[in-house]
Amino acid sequence: MKTRYLIGLSLALSCLSTGRTAAQIGEPYIHDPSTIAECEGKYYTFGTGGGGLISEDGWSWHSGADRPGGGAAPDVMKIGDRYLCIYGATGGGLGGGHSGRILTMWNKTLDPKSPDFKWTPAVEVCSSDGMEDQDAIDPGLLLDPTTGRLWASYGTYFGTIRLIELDPKTGFRMSGNKEKDIAIDCEATDLIYRNGWYYLLGTHGTCCDGVNSTYNIVVGRSRSVEGPYLDNVGRDMYHGGGRMVVAAGDRKTGAGHFGRTIIDEGVEVTSFHWEADFDQGGRSVLAIRPLLWKNDWPVAGDPLKEGTYEIESERRGYALELAVDFTRMQVQRIGWGRPQNNEPIKPVANQTLAEVASTWPKGDIPVRIGDYMFRPHQRWTITPVPEKGGYLGGPYYKITIEGTQRALAATADKELTTVPAFTGADEQLWRIEQLTDGTFRIMPKVIPGQEGLNNRYVLYSAADSTPTLAEYDFNSDNSKWNFRDH
Repeated sequence: MKTRYLIGLSLALSCLSTGRTAAQIGEPYIHDPSTIAECEGKYYTFGTGGGGLISEDGWSWHSGADRPGGGAAPDVMKIGDRYLCIYGATGGGLGGGHSGRILTMWNKTLDPKSPDFKWTPAVEVCSSDGMEDQDAIDPGLLLDPTTGRLWASYGTYFGTIRLIELDPKTGFRMSGNKEKDIAIDCEATDLIYRNGWYYLLGTHGTCCDGVNSTYNIVVGRSRSVEGPYLDNVGRDMYHGGGRMVVAAGDRKTGAGHFGRTIIDEGVEVTSFHWEADFDQGGRSVLAIRPLLWKNDWPVAGDPLKEGTYEIESERRGYALELAVDFTRMQVQRIGWGRPQNNEPIKPVANQTLAEVASTWPKGDIPVRIGDYMFRPHQRWTITPVPEKGGYLGGPYYKITIEGTQRALAATADKELTTVPAFTGADEQLWRIEQLTDGTFRIMPKVIPGQEGLNNRYVLYSAADSTPTLAEYDFNSDNSKWNFRDH
């Protein structure tokens, strides 16, 4: 439920093909997930009922996270060298009532196998008595980066969403703090801060009804953490406003419990649950999607679909291609006038791989950037390789010339080539992440000869026609690419 910075770990997707999207693998089954937290190289998220999920790479998830107290909808964030957990005990209509409590507790680590793993006794920071127009459940945390003050929002459809202030050193309620009502008609709220704006994200719609759940995530923003939170047409969330951030799609419904994670400058993801994934038997599952920003409003990006694309440089709009001789199409040029004698128009067929592949070298072929002409040497098939692992939000991909196994690969001198056949070698695997402006960065999993995973070097347009590998720079269009389906 909260912004997390994981730097150092590792809108131009137009006319997408109808290929399949890759989903989180392993056992990503959870309800009301906390914002993803990183601890000692692993990722954690906690859910309703106690426990949660752990991932070694952010892609394959398994049960094993440990959180005492049961209850509902926790949030977890790192403050200093400790982790603060906040959660709701009862409330939300659980057990038939709306009498609830919000509790906090600390731990030095999230790894249940660590000798330092020990949760402190839970401390109550607020409650609801079941009679008032409020329900103390579904808390979320914000550590304000401008002031260092710690805030929690909480509440459900049963009444208001409230804001309280906590002590970031103890996790206790600040002495003398008075709760403030800031929204209605939502639950599972989350507060984030960006570019001078505070954003209140709430889950709207019906919960806990499987494939019939109408959950979706909406947002309003304010210049003050205490509101008012207005949506894009000026409606106050205290009067039911909210702009859509995540809705149902791709055979998944019931988006709820927003969380934001910052991976790198310009690289952000949102985590949440789908109430029902149709392809997972209608189970509630963890979702991780790119987080885009349009005119200072958050929007969930779409997962990259398997398919064949032009890989287009943001620098000039030219396309990544094999460095092979351009083969002219043997088509008679037709004049500029209209057809004579009512002669029928015959479409021109695209150039085929069979017509040109024999002219290409048999070994490695370097790449360049050039004018896109929808020719075989410019069409790249993007295919997930989930068995090779992944990163936060996606699997590794192979990038091959359409109709072949010729694969894009990184070289030891930080250049690019294509090898005749994909072998699954790490330098042939690619991390593809949508950036906050809608473009993409494309990173090799490893650089041959360098130790560990690559998290610095990206596919880079060093000049209009010269691709290479260079350090990622969100502020340079040289680092950015688009996937076009023509």
